[in-house]
Amino acid sequence: MPYPREEVEAAVKIYVELRERIDRGDETSFGILADLYTDDAVYVDTAWGRLEGRPAIDEWLVDSMVGLGDWHFPIEFTAIDGDHVIVKWTQILPTVRPDGSPATQSAYSHLIYAGDGKFSYEEDTYNMTHVLEDITLTGWQPTERMNFPPAHPNRDFSPNS
Repeated sequence: MPYPREEVEAAVKIYVELRERIDRGDETSFGILADLYTDDAVYVDTAWGRLEGRPAIDEWLVDSMVGLGDWHFPIEFTAIDGDHVIVKWTQILPTVRPDGSPATQSAYSHLIYAGDGKFSYEEDTYNMTHVLEDITLTGWQPTERMNFPPAHPNRDFSPNS
């Protein structure tokens, strides 16, 4: 049975507010989001693959963003269906394509609410080919030495049972 909608909405509101604070530069690290996940949460990223447990998620939230300090990740909207949440967001590079259009990529996150203000699952989906094309086209360079995803990440996107 799903959690009460008001409870899920309250958790999503906190998630969105933290993402907005990060995007404005009021927070210096995506690591602040780690407290919103259960101890046994699963996080799946398109490039980095599957991460299991809050400590691994916390470390990844920090390490994966190194060098991307000038990117923005605004949220366009959220949708809630029971314990499932969809977050539509955009990646925005600080550069433009040769035709003058912004270097942006569409992205979605699927979260599963687990009670107590926490999520047990997040899967981020975006087109990595599109990201790499925009980086190449615009000549964007990282703000500092980046950490790179593993060559062969775990692609299992199933939530914990």
